[in-house]
Amino acid sequence: MSAAQSQSTLQAKLKALQCHFTWDIDPSRSRLFRFSDKLEDIGTEEGNSWLGHIYNLQGYIHYQLGFTEDAQCFFIRATEAFRRSRNTVSDEGPWLAVNYGNLAWLHHYLGEQVESQTYLSKVETLLKEYPSPSLDELHPEIYAEKAWTLMKFGKVKRLLVADCFQRAIRMQPDMVEWNTSHVIALVNVQKYGNTPVGEDILEKIKMAKEQDPENLYLAALDLEQHGRKGERIEDEARELARKVLENPVSSYSGIKKLLWVYNKYVSVDEAIALAEEALEKHPDERFLKWCAALCYEWRIVFHSDSHLKQTTIDRAISLHREVISLYPHTSSSLLKKITLANIYTKSNHSQIEAEQIYQELLEMDLEPLEKQMLYHYYAIYLHHISIEYHKKVAAIPKQSHFQGKSIRILEKIKERNKNQMC
Repeated sequence: MSAAQSQSTLQAKLKALQCHFTWDIDPSRSRLFRFSDKLEDIGTEEGNSWLGHIYNLQGYIHYQLGFTEDAQCFFIRATEAFRRSRNTVSDEGPWLAVNYGNLAWLHHYLGEQVESQTYLSKVETLLKEYPSPSLDELHPEIYAEKAWTLMKFGKVKRLLVADCFQRAIRMQPDMVEWNTSHVIALVNVQKYGNTPVGEDILEKIKMAKEQDPENLYLAALDLEQHGRKGERIEDEARELARKVLENPVSSYSGIKKLLWVYNKYVSVDEAIALAEEALEKHPDERFLKWCAALCYEWRIVFHSDSHLKQTTIDRAISLHREVISLYPHTSSSLLKKITLANIYTKSNHSQIEAEQIYQELLEMDLEPLEKQMLYHYYAIYLHHISIEYHKKVAAIPKQSHFQGKSIRILEKIKERNKNQMC
């Protein structure tokens, strides 16, 4: 076979692989940095059943960001994590198919075709030794990793996520974490609404809790749905808080979801107290600092009243400044800086700082969605002279939550016909 034919065959085999490089994951650079931060906040505690998947996705993200050495390190960590997490006699198994596919692509892009072919052969061998239970479908391990990965990329992929999880669970129903994540994905589709999910999903949550009783994130999610139905959940929330505080710090621990439940259905002041207690136990954890900062934001921005103390505002400002320094990438810190500006507006002596933050952000080179978010919040900050910035949001050719809100505000202004710009 000629060199050209060999290269063409290699390319065809690579494109046929099921891995992060072939799953149509093409987010913006800012979103990649944000996803990387979120994955880091999940934590890397041993026993995390998704650890190999976390490292695999981190590897792909770092490759897309141009950090190829880091990417390779993450892919190798994924290999070792999968081998440790599966309680089997053999170190090899179908759970490594996606990981080996990623390594095949990485070596190909690095110009290391011999190594790329080696990993291709590893994938082929694995899939022959561990065929899918269904001849016409992918292996359930591949479906599960694809579903977990695409869960991180928002509503656009939600139907594919549900389908992949369903296929994996149908072929391998004993994997508790797959079923739990499937239920969480179903709930997250409606997470921006204020109504509880349907009875069918509530029943799935109940069954998932019975199968996975130690999953406190799922427990907090369940409490939220009962709160949305108007049920009294204060005692259950406080009991769950004691359990969450004993767990290792992780965005999967349920602490952030539980704090939101406290804010909505118990007391925002109790949410602050719980966050401060968690932070006292783990004073160096940036994720907990962010959770505490969020609680103060809810108290000041959404529950503001005449009894708000300056000491509360000062604590919020201090936490937000620290959190911004701990999440330095623009994509992760932009909203946090906007929130800090909004908190400054509530302070007795910080109006200048709020305007200064906005002016610095307005001078930055941002991506379209980031611009929409900034212009939208700046328009709200400006109050009566906000039309210009709501128009800027609407004019950016990118559908988003912020564009929709700004357009609705402009429509209301037009209906009132009270402004010369209408």
